[in-house]
Amino acid sequence: MSIKDYDLVVIGSGPAGEKGAAQVAYFGKKVALVEKEPHFGGAAANTGTLPSKTLRETSIMLSGFRARGLYGVDLSLRREATVRDFLFREEQVVTAERERVTLNVERHGIDVFRGMGSFVDDHTVRVNLEEGGEELLRGEVILVATGSYPHRPEIYEFDHPLVYDSDEILQIQIMPRSLAVVGAGVIGSEYACLFSALDVEAHLIDGREELMGFLDDEISNSLKARMQKMGIEMIMPDSVESCAATDTDVTLKLTSGRELVVDAVLVASGRSGNTKNLNVDAAGLEMGRRGQLDVNDSYQTNVPHIYAAGDVIGFPALASTSMEQARLAMVHAFDLEYKKVVAPILPYGIYTIPEVSMAGESEESAKEKGIDYVIGKASYTNNARGMIIGDFDGFLKLLYRADDMKLIGVHVIGEIASEVVHIGLMAMMTESSSELFIRTCFNYPTLGELYKYATYDAMGNLAKRKGEDSDG
Repeated sequence: MSIKDYDLVVIGSGPAGEKGAAQVAYFGKKVALVEKEPHFGGAAANTGTLPSKTLRETSIMLSGFRARGLYGVDLSLRREATVRDFLFREEQVVTAERERVTLNVERHGIDVFRGMGSFVDDHTVRVNLEEGGEELLRGEVILVATGSYPHRPEIYEFDHPLVYDSDEILQIQIMPRSLAVVGAGVIGSEYACLFSALDVEAHLIDGREELMGFLDDEISNSLKARMQKMGIEMIMPDSVESCAATDTDVTLKLTSGRELVVDAVLVASGRSGNTKNLNVDAAGLEMGRRGQLDVNDSYQTNVPHIYAAGDVIGFPALASTSMEQARLAMVHAFDLEYKKVVAPILPYGIYTIPEVSMAGESEESAKEKGIDYVIGKASYTNNARGMIIGDFDGFLKLLYRADDMKLIGVHVIGEIASEVVHIGLMAMMTESSSELFIRTCFNYPTLGELYKYATYDAMGNLAKRKGEDSDG
């Protein structure tokens, strides 16, 4: 069998695979893209990022969640809404994203091979084509962007129609009256909020006491309180010892001795690197935990011409970071004069209800690093736009370095937090100080104004602290 030669062979068409392939093809290299699924886009387009975020917005709209108590009328459609209504918009968005990726691949002249790819050796990939037969592709460089899949603990009956993993939940056919979500990470917390907004009785179970420990503690505690206010029962810390499903319900026995009976269970116990069918030993690749590939700062594996990016390398496993990782990897691999480093500060967006977003240092990380900092906060309820949209609990929290008032951390909880965070992110990327926000004129009414008032608050706190020091 003849071998087809390429400058780059990419395995996987998710955010990392698509952007890595397009990056290299744009600079005139010959690129092959291998995809085993029927649709391009990976988990981001088909089972994760876009579908779940679209479902979140759908749940808010169908339930009238944003309008409850704001306009004095009940806009809830809960009684009339069907599962078909629930999934309609999600299917539209997913279809549009699949088409966008397809057009991008075609526009860059990338050769596509549909089928399962696996290593023959460190330069050769065998593709078992979906229509039958196989192709051998030789790449000077290979990018592994195979993504991840839900981790499935053995105690759960995943073949039962009432037990879902985080990919299967998107195919739900009957809206449950009650749902247990096992795992209070990003995915579990987002789905608990989504279903709670639709008046599903939601129980969130996790063995850890704190909610998403990578968040600033104040933000984490505030989110937990808001979720409880929505009606979500936070069963933390606790864990599931056994799961028994019948035709009508699921019984979970917890380590605390409690027995929980619900209509359905969503298990969100993390994800594993999608490498089990890659035949990584043939390429000499070393594996990390849960099937993930270990990489260096340039996203090279232990085999220098084989790179990996996206969910297959683990945390943070975000679509945004996956794209940047792949772009940087390919710039390094082909010595492209384009960009040399991934942004030193990455934003995190969590699409719970309310949204949470952060970038830079938290109070806890600043303390660990011995950074002397000062905090400034501004609440949505004291902001004109915040009042208009009816967010009475959201707030912006800024961390400034005390000696020069350079912004080092931004944390937001509230409506469109994942957008609001970008103002602070850009300030940190340019190493700006408090002077930036004091001098800036923001549109009125906007949530952007929060930055000015949070900065004033920080300056006041610093002045107060200096005054107390001088008095002492």
